[in-house]
Amino acid sequence: MVAGPTYRRRCGLKGGPKKNQKITKKFVINATQPTQDRIFDPSAFATFLQQRIKVDGLTGNLGDTINVSNLGDGRIEVVAHKEFSGRYLKYLTKKFLKKQQLRDWLRVVSTNKGEYTLKFFNVVGDEGEEEED
Repeated sequence: MVAGPTYRRRCGLKGGPKKNQKITKKFVINATQPTQDRIFDPSAFATFLQQRIKVDGLTGNLGDTINVSNLGDGRIEVVAHKEFSGRYLKYLTKKFLKKQQLRDWLRVVSTNKGEYTLKFFNVVGDEGEEEED
C-alpha cells in the first residue's frame, strides 16, 4: 500500500526542516518615525527583547541562538538560528508598547516578510461634525 499525501502530512513524513538543517531567520523592527518624534526608545526596546524572548521555555536564555541588535536610526534586528515566530516578536512588541503606554498611539504593521514597522494610528478629527441642539 502506498501512503497518500494526506497520510504523509499527518504522520510528519513530508515537509518541514530536517534535524541537522540550520535555520536562520532575520526580523527587522523599523521604528524610525516614533524614534524621530522622541516618543520611542529603541535601546530600551532591544534590552526588553533580550530579557523577554523565551528559548526552550526560559527567558534570558538567548545564548548564540538568537541575536538582538540595534542598527541605529530606530531599527532593531533579531536574527534567530533556531525556529522563531514573527508573531511572537509582534506580541512582544505590543507588550512593550503597552508597558510604555504607547499602545494607544502606535501599532505594529508587517510591511514585508520578516519586517515590522511601528506606525501611528490615523486619527480623524471631528471638527466637521458638530452637534446641533
